[in-house]
Amino acid sequence: MIHKAVIPVAGLGSRLLPLTRALPKEMLPIGDRPVIEHTIRELVESGIEEITIVTSGRKHLIQQHFAPDADLELQLRTTGKPELADAVAELSSLARITYLYQDGPYGNGTPVLNAARVIGDEPFMVLWADDVFVAEVPRAKQLKAAYEATRAPVLALMPMAAEDAPRYGVPVVKEDLGQGRLLIGGLVEKPSPERAPSRYAAIGGYVITPGVVDALEARTRSWHENPVGEIYLTDALNDHARTHEVYGQVIDGTWWDTGSPLNYLKAQFAAALAHPDYGPELRKLAQSQDGDPAGT
Repeated sequence: MIHKAVIPVAGLGSRLLPLTRALPKEMLPIGDRPVIEHTIRELVESGIEEITIVTSGRKHLIQQHFAPDADLELQLRTTGKPELADAVAELSSLARITYLYQDGPYGNGTPVLNAARVIGDEPFMVLWADDVFVAEVPRAKQLKAAYEATRAPVLALMPMAAEDAPRYGVPVVKEDLGQGRLLIGGLVEKPSPERAPSRYAAIGGYVITPGVVDALEARTRSWHENPVGEIYLTDALNDHARTHEVYGQVIDGTWWDTGSPLNYLKAQFAAALAHPDYGPELRKLAQSQDGDPAGT
C-alpha cells in the first residue's frame, strides 16, 4: 500500500509572473481554496497519511496556510463564527505534513530525490500542486489502484490532441491492458505532432518506486556531465523502463492545469461555475450577452 506522497513546490512560477512575484502559484485560489489545498485534500481522500512538501525559502505562505492558528480560532469563536473557526482548525489537521527545502541541481527530479531520501525504501506518490482534477474517483486513488494491480511505477495520463504533443511528455505505448492501463516503454519529451509516439500526455501524477529513485541517484552522480546540468524525473523513468515494467493510467476525470495565465483563468472559471453557492449567479452572468451582473 502507498501511504506517503510528495508535492514539489520550489518552482518560481515564472509563467504566471507578475501574479506570482510575491504569491506562490500553489496559493492561487481555485474556487474558495488555494490550488495546493485541492491537491492535499485529494491525497487525503485517497488514503494518503503523510505528505512531504519540498519547498524553498520563498514559499513560507504555504506553511502558514496549514499551520495551527489558535489565536485566530479563538477570535472567531469569541465573535460568534464557530463554523469559520472549525474550518481554520481543520486545515492544520488534514494530514501529517512535513517540509523540506530543495537542495541540488535544477530539474524536477531533485525535489523527488530530496524527499525519497527521507521517506526511505518504499513506493510513494508525487503530485504537482498546479494541477486540479475533478473526478468521481480522485486521480490519486486511481493511481493507487493501478500500482496495487501492477506493483510497478505508474504515470497519470490524459488523452490529447496531436497538436498538443509539443507541450507534454508523450508515452511510448507497448501494450493496452484495458481499463485505461497501458504498459509503456518510456516517454518522449515534447515531441513534434508527427513524431509523437501516442495520443496521450503524461500529466502531474506518479507512483515512484525505489527502482526509479535508484535511477535518479545514478543521474545525480553524473549530473555535472549533463551539458545543461539538470535532473529530470522523466529521464529516470526512461532509464528504469529499459529493464523494468512501467505503466500509465489514463485518468477518468477533467484536468485543469493552472500553470499558465489562460489555463488558470479557465480552471478558476470552471470551479466558480461548479460551486453550489456561487455557481448559479455566475452562470447567469456568463450567459448574459451584455455582461450585466444582474443577468438581465
